[in-house]
Amino acid sequence: MRVMGVDPGLTRCGIALVESGAGRAVAALDVDVVRTPASMDLADRLLAVHTAAVHWIVTHRPEVVAIERVFAQQQVSTAMGTAQAAGVVALAAAQHDIPVRFHTPSEVKAAVTGSGRADKAQVTSMVTRILGMQTRPKPADAADALALAICQCWRGPMGDRLVAAQAKAEELAKTHRARLKAAHAAAVKARR
Repeated sequence: MRVMGVDPGLTRCGIALVESGAGRAVAALDVDVVRTPASMDLADRLLAVHTAAVHWIVTHRPEVVAIERVFAQQQVSTAMGTAQAAGVVALAAAQHDIPVRFHTPSEVKAAVTGSGRADKAQVTSMVTRILGMQTRPKPADAADALALAICQCWRGPMGDRLVAAQAKAEELAKTHRARLKAAHAAAVKARR
């Protein structure tokens, strides 16, 4: 499975492509960081992130895009920019009919380090080790994008199966309720 991982941001947006193999084997295919200066108009910054995402999607043809879910941050302006960047990347994926999966920072950390409270240095170290890289990916946004893609490779298929199972269970419950309603209506009619 080919996964594009995205650590969204306006100043730095990490984008990575990872391919999974048998078992838990994963290989990094590409990684980069899209940078936009704070002095640039917001619309132009978002356009730059969107354009980069589209380029990656068209060039690499990922099967799924994994984006870090915007989590509570102390800086409201940072959270807004991160959410906006995540939105334009999700839009780019949707425009190309590629499913998008969101993962919280703690999910990603737990997937690659075993602890949802790992710091950035631990995540970078484990990403380097998991992917067999000779040097650590820099900046941290690149490592985080790789970690998101790894998390999706390892946890995504199970999550998709759970969502499918839940949808099936809801459909069965709906069918069962309809049968009960029909049986009740038939019983009421028979009593008359």
